[in-house]
Amino acid sequence: MSEHQQRIERAVAALGGAGVDALAVTNLVNVQYLTGYSGSNGIVVLSAARAVLITDFRYRDAVEPLRAVLDVEILDRDIAARVAEQLAELAPGSHRLGFEAASAPYALVERLRPLVPAGVELAPTEGLIETLRLVKSATELAATRHASDILEAVYGRLAAGRMVGRTEIDVAWEIERTIREAGFPELSFPPIVAGGAHGALPHAEPRNVAIERGDLVVVDIGARGVSGYCSDCTRTFAAGGPPDPAAAEDYALVLSAQLAGLGAVRPGAVGGVVDATAREIIEAAGAGELFGHGLGHGTGLEVHEGPTLRKGSEDVLVPGNLVTVEPGLYRPGRWGIRIEDHVAVTASGHEIITGFTKDLVETAG
Repeated sequence: MSEHQQRIERAVAALGGAGVDALAVTNLVNVQYLTGYSGSNGIVVLSAARAVLITDFRYRDAVEPLRAVLDVEILDRDIAARVAEQLAELAPGSHRLGFEAASAPYALVERLRPLVPAGVELAPTEGLIETLRLVKSATELAATRHASDILEAVYGRLAAGRMVGRTEIDVAWEIERTIREAGFPELSFPPIVAGGAHGALPHAEPRNVAIERGDLVVVDIGARGVSGYCSDCTRTFAAGGPPDPAAAEDYALVLSAQLAGLGAVRPGAVGGVVDATAREIIEAAGAGELFGHGLGHGTGLEVHEGPTLRKGSEDVLVPGNLVTVEPGLYRPGRWGIRIEDHVAVTASGHEIITGFTKDLVETAG
């Protein structure tokens, strides 16, 4: 049985716990997780009797291999009406037919209501497929490692090259070109390259502004492989030479917090507790107000998914989770620092997937 077939079986088994007899899966990421389909228009209808992917004629050839996993219907018309028909057909006599509340367009749900049999309730569901996605298989972990390997090569190239005098946009374009030329169809997100005071913005966008000697440069990058799985890693460089001594002290503080956070990642750990383990180190140094975001997030087919490592998170880590550990310190008008590793939770603790050094690297120029 293929991995996608196993995922469909697990999803069908979860329908009862959600209180529905059939489910229309409209979140395209969830559709991809279940089937491997990556088109822009597709809905999977699940029940104990059958699973079917409904899409349109543009994907006729692309979905042909998926017939080994589930039934496929190709329509030359709006697929909404057929979804309603399938829900009723796949679960005859049902009283509750489910839809994904977070992703099903309101207009689609309203169109479905008059199409389902009288007395049948359209019931919203929350996180049914997303919960299955939290624990990664060996195949998913391997895909993530592959997407992480290219980042180590990118960082090595940046460290050996010149940053001083180059614009942030130019460095960002080199990153994207390197990843794409290595065979990756896209990036997990647009690269963040932020030098000097601009690095104090956690999600800074690259500017047409030159990086200066001694600037701390925050570089946050990720690649998405052909299977859709994302990598995510941040390093902070010193451009062309030593930074301000106070900046070097801040870097050591963030690294200490990051190592503590990594040490707390293990099965049974609670997301909020892992966050606090790293955060307390920065707070003890009197810089707690300069670390305003969560310690980390889950990754997979999306670069941000569960579980979360942040204040108040009650998510409990289990083997197979993929998370980031990325404390930061952001001094307005001066510099920003973030160090991020991509981590797999294992039965005995964790495995750090990202391999590039976390020492403060001074670039060649």
